[in-house]
Amino acid sequence: MRRISLVLMATCGLAAPALGQMGAAEFDALTRGQTFYYGADGAAPYGAEEYLDNRRVRWSFLDGECIDGSWYEEAGRICFVYENRPEPQCWIFERLDGRLVARFDAETTLTDLYELRRSREPLWCQGPEIGV
Repeated sequence: MRRISLVLMATCGLAAPALGQMGAAEFDALTRGQTFYYGADGAAPYGAEEYLDNRRVRWSFLDGECIDGSWYEEAGRICFVYENRPEPQCWIFERLDGRLVARFDAETTLTDLYELRRSREPLWCQGPEIGV
């Protein structure tokens, strides 16, 4: 219950002083070689991202389909580009009680994502769809 309250406070900006925005080096050191499972709006899980070498990533909404991409740092944000979406999606990553909180950095309002758990196991991805 305490964790959910802290996440809600962070989402509303009430805990901003306790959060520290991550740069590329810290983000890479924390995430590389791991899969992070994220939640949103108290619903779990929302999706997962596997962080690979050379700033490559693999995202899934946990439906067996995975999307490959890469990330880079720009103006203090971590920006992702995926094979199915070439326009960058930039996030501000911070830590809250040892867990990641990702705040979407754009004019549109999207839900913040927060780390539910992490694993060294790769994402489960189905093979490519075979045509009918």
